[in-house]
Amino acid sequence: MVQYTLAQSPEVILAVSGKDSRKAREKAMDQLVDLMDDGKLPTNLANGFDPQQFIEVKTPETTSDVKSQEDAVVEAVQVLSHLATLKMKMQDSREDALQIRKLIDLLFIDEPITEAQVTELKDGFKTLKSFAQSNLKYRDARSQAETARQVLDEALKP
Repeated sequence: MVQYTLAQSPEVILAVSGKDSRKAREKAMDQLVDLMDDGKLPTNLANGFDPQQFIEVKTPETTSDVKSQEDAVVEAVQVLSHLATLKMKMQDSREDALQIRKLIDLLFIDEPITEAQVTELKDGFKTLKSFAQSNLKYRDARSQAETARQVLDEALKP
């Protein structure tokens, strides 16, 4: 069940079965038209109204505090597991990426570079890119994982 309201009349609630979708919004639009036809809509929609203008009414879930804490622990473990995966991926390509990075410096000096070094460099760009992306994802995930660690620390207290 999804519920919609109007910005112009927040007291009007239109309930439609199903999830928020184009079809559900069309059904709510039908209800709105019925209200207007019956003269029961306290708002004048002289400028027209589009189903995308409906505001979905979210009802707060009535879950117990323990259940939400359990959900937080599960999510924290998933976040930390993802962090571990990213760290391994980053570490696996780090050494190769650092070697390629050293070769990049050869491009910016006046000394000659061999064709083998250029080939190694070109072949290594994919490794370098992969490492850089993994490293950025890892650093971002690590900052997000701090909260997960705090959730677990709180849950593990006696």
